[in-house]
Amino acid sequence: MALVRGLLGAKKIMSRSVTATTPKGFLAVYVGEDQVHKKRYMVPVSYLNQPSFQALLSKSEEEFGFDHPMGGLTIPCPEDTFIIVTSSLKRR
Repeated sequence: MALVRGLLGAKKIMSRSVTATTPKGFLAVYVGEDQVHKKRYMVPVSYLNQPSFQALLSKSEEEFGFDHPMGGLTIPCPEDTFIIVTSSLKRR
């Protein structure tokens, strides 16, 4: 149930984060542990179905919920962890 709620929240944020600079089929996420030094990444929407990416989303929901002041989905993890997870998804 929490996972379904989390995915619905992510989809709500995704609809708000789509701008002219966000290509169709992607969503913008902000990654980093430090509030000041978050980095923006574009990730394929298909990542929302992947268990490893869902784990990152769960951590985000625990820390921030899905209504974050940056206006986008924020994943509060070290940037290198995010890169490792998304790199493994690219190879699939």
